[in-house]
Amino acid sequence: MSLLEIQDLVQHFPIAGSKSVVRAVNEVSFSLEKGETLALVGESGSGKTTIGRCVLGLIRPTGGRISFRGIDLGGSKTVRSLELRGKLQLVFQEPTESLNPRQRVFEQIDEPLRALKVPRPDREKKVREAARRVGLAEALLDRYPAEISMGLQQRVGIARAMISDPEVVVLDEPTSALDPTARAEIIDLLIRIQRDLGTSYLFISHDLSAVRQISHRIAVLYLGKIVEQGPSATLFAQPSHPYSVALLSSVLLPNPRIRSGRAIRLSGEIPSPINLPPACYLAGRCPLVIDPCREKMPPVETVSANHAVRCYRHGEVAKLVPDFDSFGRFQSEADRILGAGVPAQ
Repeated sequence: MSLLEIQDLVQHFPIAGSKSVVRAVNEVSFSLEKGETLALVGESGSGKTTIGRCVLGLIRPTGGRISFRGIDLGGSKTVRSLELRGKLQLVFQEPTESLNPRQRVFEQIDEPLRALKVPRPDREKKVREAARRVGLAEALLDRYPAEISMGLQQRVGIARAMISDPEVVVLDEPTSALDPTARAEIIDLLIRIQRDLGTSYLFISHDLSAVRQISHRIAVLYLGKIVEQGPSATLFAQPSHPYSVALLSSVLLPNPRIRSGRAIRLSGEIPSPINLPPACYLAGRCPLVIDPCREKMPPVETVSANHAVRCYRHGEVAKLVPDFDSFGRFQSEADRILGAGVPAQ
């Protein structure tokens, strides 16, 4: 049994004054194991953050099933139930906006423990331990968020999330607001915490260099549907969906001598999430499109061990990328330049 299981998750948002809805998440299924990092990647509007909010119970899903340790989250059992409280946590994208400007750092980290009614002497000890774990000097505990850098603010957010000993942490683009140096430090910190505590991460990001370094598995989202899912090393070395290749090829590098080998270029308009096509969502933009793509949604097919793709022509994607080895070398060079290192295993 997986630690966290998502089955056919659906999230629709009604439009005021209309019978139409925004179909943000469309029958998404995945699982998360203990000590594992699953990355949700895709362009803006693909449903990544909405899935994270559903998992945390911040919004009620339209349909589907979410279970944690075999317990269905919904109805009488939620993440706020006494036996589950503090076991699923969140690290926000913008540390400046997620911290209370009128509270000192100590109070920010201490907040979850107050909600869990931990005695004051125990709380003080835990706060100082959490601060040390994330690399915060004890002198910083008496400061306000505005008195420390954004990188340190994000460490406060991570300490606050980890202080309740969560089993699952949703990381909602935790590095996107940081400079490259702080970004690398935060990724290294998260990997070290996972290694020490066995915490599972749902890592939401469009930063593919960070995703490659921290994730064990990747789920690629397009318009609220997973189009490819598999081990991180496999998806970076040999993606099997046209959208995955286009996404990987879009990485920009500060070195004009390196050619990314953009084998798949997507053109045309992105379908509206209010009026999605009944078949493949990418059909209007895909260079491999055939008639069945416009008639019926492709089924999920297994490509290799733990690697699944939703594409009628996944076996022909390789023809559009003539040299997958050079494509992989490009990605490795991208990681070297961007300071991403080696994927966590």
